[in-house]
Amino acid sequence: MEDEYESLLPDSTPSQHMIAGACAGVMEHTIVYPVDCVKTRLQCLRPLEGARYAGLIDGLRTLMQTEGIGRSLRGIGAVVAGAGPAHAMYFSCYEQGKRSLLGLGWNERASYLVSAIGATLLHDAIMTPADAVKQRVQMFRSPYSGCIDCLRSVLRSEGVSALYRAYGTQLSMNIPFHMVHFSAYELGQDLLNPQRNYAPHTHVLSGGFAGVCAAACTNPLDVCKTLLNTQERCALQAAGTAASTEIGGPAAAAASSPTQNRVIISSFLSAAKTVYQLEGLSGYFRGVQARVVFQMPGTAISWSVYETFKWYLRQRSANAKQQQSQQT
Repeated sequence: MEDEYESLLPDSTPSQHMIAGACAGVMEHTIVYPVDCVKTRLQCLRPLEGARYAGLIDGLRTLMQTEGIGRSLRGIGAVVAGAGPAHAMYFSCYEQGKRSLLGLGWNERASYLVSAIGATLLHDAIMTPADAVKQRVQMFRSPYSGCIDCLRSVLRSEGVSALYRAYGTQLSMNIPFHMVHFSAYELGQDLLNPQRNYAPHTHVLSGGFAGVCAAACTNPLDVCKTLLNTQERCALQAAGTAASTEIGGPAAAAASSPTQNRVIISSFLSAAKTVYQLEGLSGYFRGVQARVVFQMPGTAISWSVYETFKWYLRQRSANAKQQQSQQT
């Protein structure tokens, strides 16, 4: 009986999954990057004049007209540097974990969920610092000349811990995100491609569906993560938190400018309280449209590229085995 395409060959190596995952991750994060830039700005609680967008379309139009395509791509270097290795670990861990748990007799859904959690822990350990740099550079009137300048400034003024300030929130967001994501993708495949053949249109549809579901469910956590990463100055000043008084008033909130002051928002709870104080419940859904639009094609592309590489690697391995058997 022929092996299922979905699982590659039984002797497929982690490196094959890592290569496929790295290619998928870079494609996912870069192909619709300007939408991600607008999403970051839409999630700002107190945007500066010139970055007050009515929505995604208005944001994209304004960004292109006033700042140009170059500004819309600022921070993309951090994403490329982080997404490759992060997604390599992500997909490799998911595939190997799923295979191992199924081999131990686990239920399919349980194996998907547990594998997704393990994959997320590794992914976020790599991607969180890249995301912190990316979002600071994406901010309107960002004082940094680029990703390297931002990284040096943060390390010099705040230390390595600043790059992982949002790690807990990232995990809190991404564990449910990827649990929903993988479950929705596998559900889509069960409905559209139960035989698990290589069928590109089913990977696109299942991936897009998974991205929409996961993005909408976890947007409140993403808003808090953006505030933690950017330390949005105007929002912190408007909030008038006790923390700002403790460390020297509003001037200390200027972490979205060169980072020479102590940080005010340092935890998820503090970020969540600030969002609610300034915007109420609606604040947790700022930028949800942009996030869904970013995730839908992003995850569709990611899964399509990944499944294509799986198919290619499987075919190459099968051909190599066939040639070996013919020679013997």
